[in-house]
Amino acid sequence: MYDLVLKNCKIVNENKIYESDIAINGSRIELISNSIDTESKKEIDLNGRFIIPGLIDDQVHFREPGLTHKGDIASESRAGLAGGVTSYFEMPNVNPTTTTNENLSKKFDLASTKSLSNYSFHLGGSNTNIEEIKRVDINQAAALKVFMGASTGEMLVDDIDALDDIFNYCPLIVVTHCEDPERVKTNEQIFLEKYGSNLSAEHHPYIRDVESCYLSSSLAVDLAKKYDADLHVFHLTTEKEMELFTSGEVDNKKITAEVCVHHMHFNNSYYAELGNQIKCNPSIKMESDRLALIDALKGNKIDIIATDHAPHTWDEKNQDYPSAPAGLPLVQHGLQILMDFYHEGILNLEMIVEKTSHNVAKRFQIKDRGYIREGYYADLTVLDLGKPYEVSKENILYKVGWSPFTGKTFNSSIFMTVVNGHIAFQDGKVNDDTPLGMQIEFDR
Repeated sequence: MYDLVLKNCKIVNENKIYESDIAINGSRIELISNSIDTESKKEIDLNGRFIIPGLIDDQVHFREPGLTHKGDIASESRAGLAGGVTSYFEMPNVNPTTTTNENLSKKFDLASTKSLSNYSFHLGGSNTNIEEIKRVDINQAAALKVFMGASTGEMLVDDIDALDDIFNYCPLIVVTHCEDPERVKTNEQIFLEKYGSNLSAEHHPYIRDVESCYLSSSLAVDLAKKYDADLHVFHLTTEKEMELFTSGEVDNKKITAEVCVHHMHFNNSYYAELGNQIKCNPSIKMESDRLALIDALKGNKIDIIATDHAPHTWDEKNQDYPSAPAGLPLVQHGLQILMDFYHEGILNLEMIVEKTSHNVAKRFQIKDRGYIREGYYADLTVLDLGKPYEVSKENILYKVGWSPFTGKTFNSSIFMTVVNGHIAFQDGKVNDDTPLGMQIEFDR
């Protein structure tokens, strides 16, 4: 007897789409077969809906500890379930920062009592914590996050000697936020002198401009080549940066690239309407940049799609532009953005699955997740491609309660999310009896 059988699935997995049933026992997939008629405790007929591996979002800010008025591990992992996200890697710029192995362990302890989906955490780099980095457990931390710009205090790594040490000695993949802090600082002063109190979010892509991104990302690539380091560059935003990366399968690269859903969806024309709601770092830039990112994704220069989910309260966002924090909530709606690209004929389902699940599992050497395979954990997302979904205040699950997509109707809905064999989300509702997620394991 199986615990759960999903009937009449259209499975999207490993560059194929095929019809099959899926049988689950406990937390894992036990059988994938054309027809499964064995008795089960629960059977659901998916009526030909598409089923994909649950998304692994390698870049989220869930704000715990220390910033929990914006979000927390429980609230934001719950929102992720509604967006088909079954696993995540969370960022170190919390309070206290995750720049020590002790604080890293404390975050794992927190998640073990709160997270509704599977979790891991990035250790954070600083100008002074190289000894902590050398001692990190490579089978615990997802990667080392280095803010080469767009951070403050100890989380901004702007000392070239510290960067040399990090790229030389770090035993983990180095994942970077790349913006040149001096270039940004100079641009801020120029625009403040020119516009004064009229400075607005519409100036954001010119302050955090193409050159500030390129200066930093090219430095990261140069350092990775110098030390033969593993480098993954987060949330690329410019056409110019694409020359730094090579096409090919993610397995064969030591330097890889990522794009986020908001940089694929928005361009600078949206600032007039949405203003600080879409203020983020790196900035949303020009339409030519947006199109170049999509082309690079399709050409396998960009390997992974993430959200960089970064919630701030509505009051924080409604300050004047210089005071408003950067970042926007996305983990609930990222997959629906990608489904709209599918409906528009821009991306196929196989590529969406590759960039949101398969390649994340490959790049970070995740154990038994990221694929629909017998013996793997049953982390699954079921799509309802024919059912439109309107974002409203009532169905937003982020703790901050707002989204730049409020009022927008997406072409597709998330019908169901299965985490470790348990139906965690179905038909618009998170199941109240959803068990806690598991710590992600790595094969390293």
